Amino acid sequence: MTPIPIPTVPAEVTENAVRWFDWIVGAPLQTLITIAAAIVALSISRWLVTRTVRSVVAGGSTVRRTARGLLVRTGAAGGDSDPLAVARRIQRAETMGSVLRSTAALVIGIVVITIIANINAWDLGPVLASAGVLGVALGFGAQTLVKDFLSGIFMLIEDQYGVGDVIDVGQATGMVEAIGLRVTQIRDLSGTLWYVRNGEVQRVGNMTQGWSRARVEVLIPSDGDVERAKQVLQEAAEDVAADEDLAPHLLGDPDVTGFEDLSAESVRLRLMIKVAPAQQWVVQRALRGRIRERFAAAKIPLALPRREVVHEVVVERAGSDERDVSVERDGSGEREP
Repeated sequence: MTPIPIPTVPAEVTENAVRWFDWIVGAPLQTLITIAAAIVALSISRWLVTRTVRSVVAGGSTVRRTARGLLVRTGAAGGDSDPLAVARRIQRAETMGSVLRSTAALVIGIVVITIIANINAWDLGPVLASAGVLGVALGFGAQTLVKDFLSGIFMLIEDQYGVGDVIDVGQATGMVEAIGLRVTQIRDLSGTLWYVRNGEVQRVGNMTQGWSRARVEVLIPSDGDVERAKQVLQEAAEDVAADEDLAPHLLGDPDVTGFEDLSAESVRLRLMIKVAPAQQWVVQRALRGRIRERFAAAKIPLALPRREVVHEVVVERAGSDERDVSVERDGSGEREP
């Protein structure tokens, strides 16, 4: 039996095959593994961010118990059933989730590009130089946009205000309807919707965060019975506290003070009550109505600004001319020509 001849492979072909195998298991395979790892890392980071956002939106059991206990102690309405509080929490969580997802994608992308460049021995010097010049140009052109975004991020992290809050940002005052990383939408009392850039906000006055204070001031004549007026103010506050609709909004006892201001014509009295957020205007209107009724029943008049007009006639005998001079005097006795 004759042996079957085994074909011999040329050495050149063997070297080419080994070279191709080394190349495939080298840079291409490492590049594919890096891209696959980046996709997995990005998916995991997005899943973690999404889960965190959902947890914040739903609210943990500890948060709910703490909030419920606080509401029971204060007697204030709200909680998870408050649509404004829910909208505020959802929008803040979703905005922060969007920022975190974008940041994770950017970081992972930069790491992947750097690893692939090292694997394939790419010279990134010219690219980085061009990117640096382009970055400087974009930095000068978009510095306002970057400022707005950074201000929006810090505003959300610090929870300076949220949807439903009544704020004063200098340029506009009203209720917050929407919050973005670049602009905040504020609806004022006349119905105008203001778009305020976050980077332009120098100060924020939040009138409805945590708690508010209802404040009513009245003026009585300077010769009136101040102590009796203070007692009537206290009774008016007690009437509001006895109201079933208004009582849940009150978080403290009324504080009545006298002689906040003194002039020749009036004495200023002040009534203040700590109330739930955004309820000070409702309580103030109710207080003014009760005060008016109580003052009328107690026959305590309210002081009004007085102005006296004195008509003087000056006669000049030398020229036989007569001229009239009108002089106004306010309640303090000063003369105003």
